[in-house]
Amino acid sequence: MSKAATPLVRVTLKVNGKTYTHHVPPRMLLVHFLRDVLGLTGTHVGCDTSNCGACTVLVNGKAVKSCTVYTFMVDGAEITTIEGLEQNGKLHPIQEAFWENHGLQCGFCTPGMIMTLHDFLSRNKSPTESEVRRAIEGNLCRCTGYVNIVRSALWAAERMRGG
Repeated sequence: MSKAATPLVRVTLKVNGKTYTHHVPPRMLLVHFLRDVLGLTGTHVGCDTSNCGACTVLVNGKAVKSCTVYTFMVDGAEITTIEGLEQNGKLHPIQEAFWENHGLQCGFCTPGMIMTLHDFLSRNKSPTESEVRRAIEGNLCRCTGYVNIVRSALWAAERMRGG
């Protein structure tokens, strides 16, 4: 007995400013589309259960865990991955902040942290340390802690305000 092939779904997405149209399996997760189809491996697959946040990307400017979204669900959306933040060879202030304040540690959680903070700092220009900690509570760092990540977020907020 042969198994019937699952029909593919046509999706068109704008990823990091470039439009892509592909036919994908209906159950393909966005994180796998980004990594396996587009080759954007900066988005990490951590837990596959949405607990760690390593797969966080921006969908229409809002932080979304891409392991919880089927690709067809974001058809027509604008997606930004960690690769899309750097512009003309210049790091985004949040990326620069992680570099300058040693917020990187092993780096596995970093893309998700940065994308979560990008969404958060776009809505809160002058966060407190407590607010930053709440903003990243859906992202896990399994290295040594969050001190330098929080310091990076506050440093980035100041730079983004022009300080």
